[in-house]
Amino acid sequence: MPEPRRSFGFVADLPPFSLAVVGAGPRGVGVLERLGANAADLRGRRLEVHLIDPFPPGPGRVWRYDQSPLLRMNSMPEDVTMFTDDSVKMAGPVRPGPSLLEWARLVRDGALDAEVPPDVVAELTALASFDFPTRRLQSAYLTWVYRKVVADLPEGIDVVEHAARATGVDGRAVSLSDGTTVCADAVVFTVGHLDAEPDERERELVAFAAAHGLAYYPAGYTADVDYSGIEPGETVLVRGFGLAFVDLMLLLTEGRGGRFADLPGGGLRYHPSGAEPVLHVGSRRGVPYHAKIGYRLRGKPARLPRFFDAYAMDGLAGEALDFRADVWPLIAKELAWGYYTELFTGHPDRVRLDFAVFADAFADLAWDSPGMRDLIERAVPGEADRLDLDRLDRPLHGREFGTAEEFEKELREYIEADLARRADPEFSADLGAFTALLSVYSQLPVLVQKGRLEASSQVSDMDGWFHGFFSYYASGPPPRRLEELLALHEAGLVSFAGAEMRVTAERGVFVASGASYPGTVAARTLVEARLPGPSVTRAADGLLRQLRDAGDLAEETVADPVTGARLPSGRIHTRVSDSRLLDGTGRPHPHRFAVGPHTSARSAAAFTRPRTNALSFRQNDAVAREILALVSGD
Repeated sequence: MPEPRRSFGFVADLPPFSLAVVGAGPRGVGVLERLGANAADLRGRRLEVHLIDPFPPGPGRVWRYDQSPLLRMNSMPEDVTMFTDDSVKMAGPVRPGPSLLEWARLVRDGALDAEVPPDVVAELTALASFDFPTRRLQSAYLTWVYRKVVADLPEGIDVVEHAARATGVDGRAVSLSDGTTVCADAVVFTVGHLDAEPDERERELVAFAAAHGLAYYPAGYTADVDYSGIEPGETVLVRGFGLAFVDLMLLLTEGRGGRFADLPGGGLRYHPSGAEPVLHVGSRRGVPYHAKIGYRLRGKPARLPRFFDAYAMDGLAGEALDFRADVWPLIAKELAWGYYTELFTGHPDRVRLDFAVFADAFADLAWDSPGMRDLIERAVPGEADRLDLDRLDRPLHGREFGTAEEFEKELREYIEADLARRADPEFSADLGAFTALLSVYSQLPVLVQKGRLEASSQVSDMDGWFHGFFSYYASGPPPRRLEELLALHEAGLVSFAGAEMRVTAERGVFVASGASYPGTVAARTLVEARLPGPSVTRAADGLLRQLRDAGDLAEETVADPVTGARLPSGRIHTRVSDSRLLDGTGRPHPHRFAVGPHTSARSAAAFTRPRTNALSFRQNDAVAREILALVSGD
């Protein structure tokens, strides 16, 4: 029998192994990069990668260039990379590359060839470390990353782009919205945040709005929602004070022709166009997310994690852990460790003890114990220098105000103080707590894998409350956005609804009230300024619904370690070790994978800060190696 023909080390008689990557945004490109990095010596069978996405490969939907130039990232360019470094603990090789800031400098200096759209050339040229780039500039970076990844693929890996949506998977056939079909030996779903149909309460509000001629906008990605039906001058109730609100605020004000002007002594003044509505905004906390920090650590970086690692988790007593009662004290101590390490080493004139003495005593004490409180009071004389996590989490809790004017003055002063603190390196202990919070967040998948959390506590406390706290403290807007918020408030176009905002549907309108805001505000329009929570049950994507209804994709349920009772988490059920899809019976699919924040692995964004051993990079590498094992038949 003759030997099979070979070409460049590949068996010519074998058809290529076909991989469908559903979602060609940053996460899909990250998987493609890892395929190339791990397959430099690929032999035997070629790999054909089909990138399926109606949006441009690289940026994908969220970072596409075709969106408002007003929308910016909430990350600084030095904190954004798509490339691995030697901090990433993975089996595959490191393939370094430039961060967004380094890329911009290389392009500016002519050291790197990149096609940059004319509209962002000036921004790229002037980009500095503490800037917050437009999403359009990030789109240009991600486009360059994608082209580089494709150009660097080794012999044996080919890429086919499909500018279409995947609409169904039946066996090996992946159906596309353009009427074509991809025959795939394996599929990777890079799902990002899941779009969801309205939940029960939202459906009630949709029906109420339809019955009374009102406008109701359920939770959704702000840049994709059409708000043109909101009339100039009308009062709009907005529920949500995070990044979705910031985008909404800009689109409905500056996006309608208004203009911000810098004042000589600092701050902004807003000049209306007349096309703006009036936004009445509130949330559970009643305050906006903290502005991003604009300085660096002054002292010695803390060793992190110190008190919240796998060893500490294993040392927790009890079969079923309550996140708030059992786990949060470890996390709080970790945050305090980061905070006080920076305070003691960066600002020694504001403490009374030697740091080594403080650190030894701190390590031996339980968080918030009488001994811990006494140590901090003795060591840190200034009350303003002591970390108060309860007040940080709920700054308006228990506070009531006699008039709307009194409350809004208080909230303005709160925002002004936040802006001042986040710009002043004298408060760099806040950055110490921030870095500790990042280290905590990266440890949560370890906690989940141990399976020791009470099911209800994991779903409501960890996935719910703590994720919200993380976003509020560590993932807020650029400082200028809060300056713009103050200018809009001064112009009478934004008012504040306070904490524990409640909205009722009564007397043919929406009525807002709250715990700190006296009185009520009625309106004919209500906007949910937030992304929908994860929900396979309410998935808006037709492909996910088809797989769910066929039993090929399931919603993760969290098992209580004592009772065995299971609660749905809303996430796509995957095997955390290798990201394989689990079906309705819990069986892993041999050739289907899913990665993203709304899977069981709970990974963060597709791109990340450099040198942070990013979970998403580790998962991309593991998935790529699993796929290459399938290609080789291992």
